[in-house]
Amino acid sequence: MKLCMIGTGYVGLVSGTCFADIGHTVYCVDKDEAKIEKLNSSQSPIYEPGLDELIKENYKANRLFFTSNLSEAVNKSDIIFICVGTPNKRKSLSVDLKFVYQAVKDIKKVSKGKKIIVTKSTVPVGTGDQIEKILKNSKKFTVVSNPEFLREGEAIRDFKYPDRIVIGSNSSSIFKTMKNLYSPLINKGSKFFTTNRRGAELIKYAANAFLATKITYINEIANLCEKINVNVEDVSLGIGSDLRIGSRFLRAGPSYGGSCFPKDTKGLISIGEKEKVDLSIVKSVVKSNENRKKLILNKISKILKNKIKNKKVSILGVTFKPNTDDMRDSMSLKIIPYLIKKGAIVSYYDPTGEKKEFENLSNCNFYMNINDAVKKADLIILHTEWDEFKSLNFNSLIKKRKTSLYDLRNLLNTEDIKAKNLEYFSIGRPKIN
Repeated sequence: MKLCMIGTGYVGLVSGTCFADIGHTVYCVDKDEAKIEKLNSSQSPIYEPGLDELIKENYKANRLFFTSNLSEAVNKSDIIFICVGTPNKRKSLSVDLKFVYQAVKDIKKVSKGKKIIVTKSTVPVGTGDQIEKILKNSKKFTVVSNPEFLREGEAIRDFKYPDRIVIGSNSSSIFKTMKNLYSPLINKGSKFFTTNRRGAELIKYAANAFLATKITYINEIANLCEKINVNVEDVSLGIGSDLRIGSRFLRAGPSYGGSCFPKDTKGLISIGEKEKVDLSIVKSVVKSNENRKKLILNKISKILKNKIKNKKVSILGVTFKPNTDDMRDSMSLKIIPYLIKKGAIVSYYDPTGEKKEFENLSNCNFYMNINDAVKKADLIILHTEWDEFKSLNFNSLIKKRKTSLYDLRNLLNTEDIKAKNLEYFSIGRPKIN
């Protein structure tokens, strides 16, 4: 099939490249000429393991094209995917759909034949109905919801081996076409699930809110564990072994972040408010997650005995999770400005390089290697669980200096923390000296 992906952000670029890799012809469209030029040089604007290689391979095979010419891409395609951003509005829980609606208006303006329009962006319930109104219920267009479930750092695998493919349409005749589109994945065992359009729109929000709830729940249990001398990892294993609960998303750590959970929990609350439904559990999750940010900052202050001024603090990893360069709602965006404001001297290292978010902060420096980043540190904060941090020799790193280590991911085995000059703190574990 011939596909058009409007938007070459995370969802559009990964999905478009993977569609090409399973045999379809894909036109990725973006208004950003510089980004298109970069992609036509086989350079990905985002960090995702394996994506650069897939782009090069499918571009060379003439299955993957990058263009700013929307009219050409739309009219060469059978199915058009809308993959633009849907951020929360400023100072509001509601979702800003201006990019989605503009894409629909642009499609309507340039399209010359019958098209299937698919929303892959995460959109509130009823968005498909509004899209149909913009299209004036034209029989030339069929509007479908096909939410994505891609995890950053695991996106290519998630696309090729999904747990389920969700298709929402108010026209059952379209299901056959969408099933043919995904047949290479369905033939490998992926479940093809169909519902009406509003059902598909809600599934994405409900799924992300539930996962955010699991993370928030185990973080609150970790708080209790620290008070009663219990290891939260034992609790996680104990309850996660119950098949009704499951072990995934039961790892204690800092507040959840990224492009989905913060936005989608708030978006779901906004949908509830619009429909006059009190989603009290989701509201509590959002509130607890915000409180966790304050708790982590207070713990850092306590580790430094409330004497932060002129302390040297090193942050290892600043992205919200490993295997991505995404900084959205990362806890580091709270930690580093907080420390700087209190007078600390901050250094940081991340495998994906220096971050523009910290460029204008005084006394905040990026280092190209771990040794330089932690040099003379009074406190090391292990923020992101990159693989290269798992086998760090802290005896060698700190040498004979007295240093504290705050492991926000419980990445290190407490049995291996034997350095005499290292005071170790973690999440939901009994303290060791």
